[in-house]
Amino acid sequence: MHKDIIIAGVGGQGILTIAAIIDLAAMELGLQVKQAEVHGMSQRGGAVESHLRISSETIWSDLIPLGNADLILSLEPMEALRHLPFLSPKGLIITATEPQGEIAGYPSVEALHTAITATGFHLLVDATTLARDAGSSKSSNLVMLGAAAPYLGIESKMLEKAITAYFANKGESIVATNLKAFRLGSEQNLMNPTAR
Repeated sequence: MHKDIIIAGVGGQGILTIAAIIDLAAMELGLQVKQAEVHGMSQRGGAVESHLRISSETIWSDLIPLGNADLILSLEPMEALRHLPFLSPKGLIITATEPQGEIAGYPSVEALHTAITATGFHLLVDATTLARDAGSSKSSNLVMLGAAAPYLGIESKMLEKAITAYFANKGESIVATNLKAFRLGSEQNLMNPTAR
C-alpha cells in the first residue's frame, strides 16, 4: 500500500487537522507515515499545504515529487488548481466548491469549476452546506475528509476511530458533530459519477 496525498487550503480551514487524523488512523494500522507542511502567511487566509505520504514500506522523503500525488484534497478550489503539477496522470482531485473570502482578481466560481472538471477525475463537494447540516460550519474539513475516505486506502471505521480520539478532549457533542460531518462527506462519492 502506498498513497501520496496533497492536502491544500488556506489558514484556518483545518488542513493540519485532516492530516493529523489520517496520520492517527494510518499509524494505528502499523503503516509508515511522513508528513511535511508548508505554511503561507502566518495568519488566517494564507496558503497552507500538507504533503502526506502513507505506505506499508519505508518512505524515504517527506515531500511528494511533481506528478506523483494520488490525491489532491483541497478545501479551496483555487488551491486545488495551484497544486495540479503534483497530480499523477491517474490522480484524483477532491475539492470544496466554494472559495474562501473575496480576493481581487480571483476567477469566478464557474471558471474554477470548469478548470477542475477539465482535469479528469474529480469530485466537487459543497462542504459548507454539509457542515451546516452536520451542526457546525467549522466541520467543513471533516466533510472533505469523508469525501476523500474511499481513496485513502484506510477503512472508514479506522478514520472514525481516529476522529473520535482526536476530538475526545473537546467533549462528546464535538465528536458527534465531526463524525456526522465525516459521514455526510462520505456519501458524496455515491452521488458523483466523475469520481472513481
